[in-house]
Amino acid sequence: ERIIRLLALEEIEGKLKMDLGREIRREIPEVIWAEYKDPNILKEAIIKSVESTGIAVVSNIKANQLPIIEDLKEKYLIRKSLSKKVAVIKSKKHQHPQIRGKVGIVAAGTADIPLADEVKVIVEELGCETVTAYDVGIAAIHRAIDAAKKMIKEDVDVIVAIAGMEGALPSVITSLVNVPVIGLPASTGYGLGGKGTAALMSMLQACSPGLLVVNIDNSIGAALAAVLIAYRASKYKSK
Repeated sequence: ERIIRLLALEEIEGKLKMDLGREIRREIPEVIWAEYKDPNILKEAIIKSVESTGIAVVSNIKANQLPIIEDLKEKYLIRKSLSKKVAVIKSKKHQHPQIRGKVGIVAAGTADIPLADEVKVIVEELGCETVTAYDVGIAAIHRAIDAAKKMIKEDVDVIVAIAGMEGALPSVITSLVNVPVIGLPASTGYGLGGKGTAALMSMLQACSPGLLVVNIDNSIGAALAAVLIAYRASKYKSK
């Protein structure tokens, strides 16, 4: 309890309070939201997190903030997602966590792959194995069925299913598997209900039990929820 209290809060320039004890309580680190942050505060937050816990997870990185991340590559290990909106920065002494659990990631279209990769980066860096199936949207239903078969064969503990447009893929996958499915609406649709709105509403209205839904483009929320489920499942599998 004393350690938790000591690590609970770190203040930067009186403007930012960091919850550095979160990983002790929850097994997942605090995520640093980059958007809207002053460059100096963002850099200080990353350094403080890495020096205190060995790792910093950064989300919603904007193009003008990328140089801040690049400036740290000589000192730390850095892995960025394809979209460059998510990055994991680690101390060179940081030990990769023991593999705990397996997370499936399915994406309806190739346009959804950058979002899927954001999930993949977080999940893998926090110690879970990933199994992926991309471009498996319901326009050709056999692809979704094949993806579900792959997830069953690989014995994944949880699946993150990403879709834009009408967002039907997560509901279909949920109907075919016996593990929790996290629906991640992507802002790849267009027209009325586009930018993920119809996808989100469709997932929320899904009648297939076992589908959980996060907000549009919330790859971080989906990834961390999947990690927690996989961690818990791995404890029971190892008994």
